Amino acid sequence: MSATRPLRRPFGRALLAASVAALLASTLTGCGSDAEASGDAEGTVTIARAAGDFEQTTLDVPVQDEIRAKVPKAILDKGKLVIGVGALPDGFPPLAYVGDDDETITGAEPDLGRLVAAVLGLEPEVVNATWDNLFVGIDSGATDVGFSNITDTEKRKETYDFAGYRKDDVAFAVKSDSTLEFTGDPAPLDGLKIAVSAGTNQEKILVEFSNALKKAGGKGIDIKYFADSTSQWTALDSGQIDAYLGPNPAVAYQQAQTGDKYRTAGTYSGAGSSLQGLIAATTKKDSGLVEAVADAINFLIENGQYEKWLATYNLSNEAVEKSEINPPGLPLDNQ
Repeated sequence: MSATRPLRRPFGRALLAASVAALLASTLTGCGSDAEASGDAEGTVTIARAAGDFEQTTLDVPVQDEIRAKVPKAILDKGKLVIGVGALPDGFPPLAYVGDDDETITGAEPDLGRLVAAVLGLEPEVVNATWDNLFVGIDSGATDVGFSNITDTEKRKETYDFAGYRKDDVAFAVKSDSTLEFTGDPAPLDGLKIAVSAGTNQEKILVEFSNALKKAGGKGIDIKYFADSTSQWTALDSGQIDAYLGPNPAVAYQQAQTGDKYRTAGTYSGAGSSLQGLIAATTKKDSGLVEAVADAINFLIENGQYEKWLATYNLSNEAVEKSEINPPGLPLDNQ
């Protein structure tokens, strides 16, 4: 995951208590599990279940025996795919959070894991953990695969195998009546007031843009900082700022909540101009699972379920043409 601070969905008090109990009971400190009692008919997966901001959709997902045959025997024998999500304590909608029923781990990330499990003919078990303990689970073998907005990096490749499935992009959010259009050249940003969260990858990108504009004789960007995401959106709504640069999924989520109040003026790779950053399914290195996961994702891409999954969460602009195993990742000098 890039160093981002996406919108947070607070847990209810009862849910927090349940989460704490799960943490204490878990063999991995910081983990809680959502055993799937989904009620899906065989060969179907319901996505956006309990995700009240998005339309619940049931997709046909037939088991693919040729892909299933590539799954390690130990996983086939247990009959389930343990899917790790690092969404404790607060979640990060629309990617991973506890749904409206205060129980279901919902969002784009666990839903893709469920779709992959269906292709492989395995029962999905979603395990929700803190970000650090997500990787502890993968390292120990307790978790088979992580679906949690994990950025593919060269450093992480020393320990994990990756199957890419979504672009890692940041986005410029503007009011719907704004004329700003960003296509990669920072020139249209010159002189604008743009908000960003301090200490994030987006801030690094915005500072680089501003410095380039000043070097070319422009004014640069008037970078604004606010205490929280609510203040950022309020400032945009009131005209205090011209745009907000944030994680593309967080911008998409805000748009879904507010209808046509905001729009995306353009996106940019979280890895910078030289490389398209990628979000990837993450398995323990040399566990033997990554090929089956990549093939399952490619089946979903080729047969339309992937497109419908992205559209459900307003993330169509992060689509990839193909899932590749261990594609070029964020270089060591840009972690």
